[in-house]
Formats: sequence, C-alpha cells, structure tokens
Amino acid sequence: MSDAGIRIGCAGAGILGSAIMARLLDTRFDVCVWNRTPDKLRPLIEAGARAVARPADLVRDAEFVLTCLTDGAAVEAVVFGENGIASAGPATGLLIDMSTVEPAHSRRMAERLRAECAMGWLDAPISGGAPAAREGRMAVMVGGEKADFDRARPVWDALATRCTLMGPSGAGQSTKMVNQVLVACMFAVLAEACGLAERIGVDAGRIPQVLEGGRADSRLLQEFMPKMAASDFSVEGAIAVMLKDLDAIEALATEVGAKLPMTSAASEMYRRLDRAGFGDRDNSELVTLYRDDAAA
Repeated sequence: MSDAGIRIGCAGAGILGSAIMARLLDTRFDVCVWNRTPDKLRPLIEAGARAVARPADLVRDAEFVLTCLTDGAAVEAVVFGENGIASAGPATGLLIDMSTVEPAHSRRMAERLRAECAMGWLDAPISGGAPAAREGRMAVMVGGEKADFDRARPVWDALATRCTLMGPSGAGQSTKMVNQVLVACMFAVLAEACGLAERIGVDAGRIPQVLEGGRADSRLLQEFMPKMAASDFSVEGAIAVMLKDLDAIEALATEVGAKLPMTSAASEMYRRLDRAGFGDRDNSELVTLYRDDAAA
C-alpha cells in the first residue's frame, strides 16, 4: 500500500528504530527524523527522510510521532525534556512509543502527555527484531484507547503482519514483558543446545533444517542457531538491551509475586556476559558461555 502524504516524525535511529524508519520510507510515508547522534541519520536522509534539529520539530504537521528508544528514561527525556515533543504545545498528532518500557512508567507518561498537550499515546512495543521491522512483518502489542489504535491503522499496515490492542495504556508493555521472558529463555536454551551439539560432534548448523516443522521448531531456532553455529555475531539485538528488559521483568515479577526461576537463570547468563564486556554484542554470543573460550 502507499501512504504518500501521511507525515510521521520519528525519534531514535538505533538498530530497530532505523529499520522502522527505513520501512516507513519504503511505504512512502513523509518521514522526518531526529536522533541524539545525527550521524546515524545519514543513510535515512539519503533514502528520503528529512532531519530536524529538535524532538519538538517532529510534531509539526505530523499525523503520528513515533519513538523507538533505549529505555523509559530516554523516552521521557525526548518527550518531556527541553525542546521535547510535549513542548511543541497542543498537538493533533498521536504518539506511538515502540520502545520497551516498564508498564507503570509508560502509563504515567501517557497521562502526563495528554494533560500537557492533549496528545494521545499508544505504547506499542514490537517483537521480531530489526529484520522483521525492515520487511514489515513485526508483531506489535498495543496499549491505549481503541480510537487511537484504529487511527494508527496506516502505521500498523506498513510495519506489522500482526498488531493487537491488548487493553488500556500500559497493556502493550505488559505483554512485551511476557514476550521477553520467552525470547530471553529461548536464546539461552538455543545457546545451550548449540554448545551440546558441538561437543558431541553434531553439526549445529544443520539443526534448524533437521528440526523444521517439528515441535522444537521456532523462528528463533531458524534465525539464530545458524548464527551461533557459524559464530556470526553481527548485532541484531544487544545483550545490554535484553538485560535491561530482564531487570524490568524481575521488578514486575517481584511487584506481583510471580516466580520466574527459568528467567532468573537466563538473566544470570546475560549478566555474566555483560560483566565480561559483551554488553554491546549480539544475543547470539550467549553460545560463548558453552565453548572452551567462555567469556566468563
């Protein structure tokens, strides 16, 4: 589909944010972009995006403003800080936050934005990573008002194969916490299985093909077991970012009295790699913990 003429302002050109912006350009949105480090915007500008000097400038004439940032503190700074999105004054646009943020923090920010400038807020974290974002096949879990969710249909159509309104503000982020429990534990299990295969003389690189269609199959198996087996550690998702999410999950679990022993074990693996200086490296490097040259 074509969304030519729909203006969207985007903040955050990290691995995931850049992929989202590139997809929006491909689907012919009128995209303006801001990033704390302007140099990261160069490929997007070459592809047709327009850079702005301040987050507040993203709001001007925009139907949607999309944020994809590291954590809740970064979102709060971009939205409510000096020259932030909220400072642009009363806005007719809709803010869509695709960052992963603690649910309670997201709810507070949504309430504050509506109070300060009457701008709606959807928390809309994603699953699928940068490749899915670039190809428009993300799974998006959304919290907010149904009217705002329906209004954002052109964004969902461009970015996602599945987009679900999970409930009121914060429900998208709560769902993302469940998603990250599954993803973090699956990364840890894939690393363990790859390590075992290597030690017993099984070609770990063939495991995804052998198991395709069976009960052990999954998208993560197909995408990341080959990376682990080939020691292809090109960064698609950083260990430090996953660890940030795991810390948020631990805090949420403590708040509601949930027991997460498997998630805690996965968290310790991530923590070991982070302490060893692997925080900026890819999740697939968990496999190094099972090799003779273990990182920690």
